Amino acid sequence: MNRRIGFLVVVLAVAGVFTVRGALSQPSPQATRKVIKLAGGPVEAPFSDAILAGNTLYLAGRIGLDPKTGKPPEKIEDEIKLLLDGEKDVLAQAGMTMDELVYVQIACTDLSLFEKFNPIYKGYFTTKDYPAREFIGAGSLLRGGHFELQAIAVKRGN
Repeated sequence: MNRRIGFLVVVLAVAGVFTVRGALSQPSPQATRKVIKLAGGPVEAPFSDAILAGNTLYLAGRIGLDPKTGKPPEKIEDEIKLLLDGEKDVLAQAGMTMDELVYVQIACTDLSLFEKFNPIYKGYFTTKDYPAREFIGAGSLLRGGHFELQAIAVKRGN
């Protein structure tokens, strides 16, 4: 009986050491959080282009503006490309690609642009396993943009 109790005490002590050791070795959430800010962006903006928390990247809303004028280009197709190129650049800063997007939300001031948006959007992916997505109507967007995209990406394991 004493042997069993002694054995049980040893097992519980070893288990306790491993539990405490495991809890202490977990990285803090702050240690796995990385701010992504693209060069040339507005320094005074009260937000980041993205936050990488663990293996999940949260991309802020982005509008397809011409970097020279700060306004959307005349051609809708060019605005869409600037928008998606910007998303691609933010993803690259986090070591990710468009194929790692898992959720995309697009706000659009004119829902008739849905058909113009889709073929260009599809060209930014190397797979047909597209992320979950919504394309929603919006009254107006900052700086006269027609589209604003925000997204979530999850880094794939090696």
